[in-house]
Amino acid sequence: MALPGLGSCFVLLLASVLPPSQYAQDAAMIQYINRRFQTLEQGLAKCHQDTQEYIQEFQDFSKKVSFLLERCGIYKTEYKNKLDHLLSRVERAHREIDYIESTRDSPTCIEEDDKMVAQHLIKQTEEEQRVKLLLNASCDVMLAGIKSLKVVKKSGEPRGSWLKDPSGNHQKVYLLSGSNNNTVLEFPNMRAFTESGPKPVFRKLVLPVSWRGTGHAIYGGFLFFLSDGPTNEIVKLSLRKRSVVDRMLLPGASTLVDLAVDEHGLWAVHAEPDARAKMVLTKLDPESLSAEGSWDTACSGREVEAAFLVCGVLYAVQGPGAGRPRRVGCVFDVLGSPGSPDAAGLVFPGRWPGRAAILYDPREKQLFAWHDGSQVVYRLQMGPKAHGG
Repeated sequence: MALPGLGSCFVLLLASVLPPSQYAQDAAMIQYINRRFQTLEQGLAKCHQDTQEYIQEFQDFSKKVSFLLERCGIYKTEYKNKLDHLLSRVERAHREIDYIESTRDSPTCIEEDDKMVAQHLIKQTEEEQRVKLLLNASCDVMLAGIKSLKVVKKSGEPRGSWLKDPSGNHQKVYLLSGSNNNTVLEFPNMRAFTESGPKPVFRKLVLPVSWRGTGHAIYGGFLFFLSDGPTNEIVKLSLRKRSVVDRMLLPGASTLVDLAVDEHGLWAVHAEPDARAKMVLTKLDPESLSAEGSWDTACSGREVEAAFLVCGVLYAVQGPGAGRPRRVGCVFDVLGSPGSPDAAGLVFPGRWPGRAAILYDPREKQLFAWHDGSQVVYRLQMGPKAHGG
């Protein structure tokens, strides 16, 4: 710390106590001592200044180190999550490989005889029984008509989807605006969803993963969607925790995948990558995200803008064009009901331009559609399936 005026004070002190003759003789010594004190004062001032600069530099360095340590913690968490996801996907890939190998027919060069034909028929019958047990046999209706439509809200981008959780007694409505986003708007009920006041009541859910497309599904408190990553990666996300629970790679899917929920549970729909572009239907276990069964349909994926299921029956919707209204272009029943194709050709009321997202709610027996930023409800007419003898 500097000692201002210390040298001058010392000179005055000597002048007051020494005789004039001795003071004159020692003037040179006094001036020398004064200069030394001044040098000492300057050195102390410089030391104080350097100390302050070192303290400031150390504080800046500490802040930088703290910031870098915080970033390291974030990177460590991110890398750990990515590693966990990678291990989960590797495990999922092993399960899917086992599933594909178990369903693939082994080549044989042995001629079938009567016994082998009988065994084949028995196996086919057992497979049909397995499918009927897999699907709820009590669900025995099909789409007979589309009675009316109602626009309940106008909000969001030209493309998107809105849906509810059909399991249990959930009343919340979820709005997913856009075909590539990670923000979900959660409304407490349908009334809050349809209100258009200055302050709408909703909760914003920011997801850790972005979705792709508009064919999403909600079931049992979980959101299922196609990730903005690998083409065939399906993500299962907890809406309550807003965290990824599981992922799976849908076998054979190299095109956009749509997810759907009906009375039987969770489904995935995609088109084959070859020139035929036939649609493939896969039943998924919502708990483990494993494939429970797969069906190659006769429906072409060309010109199909949306697909939904009702009681195990797939309805492929063709968009409007060249004077043609939006309609059901193809129908496929996993149980092979001969009456199902009669639903092909059903026309949707209204003439909405552009692509549409159409999702079925098995609890309310209605279609929730998104048309060019408008949220629409289609009321349906159901009829019994026609069974062959």
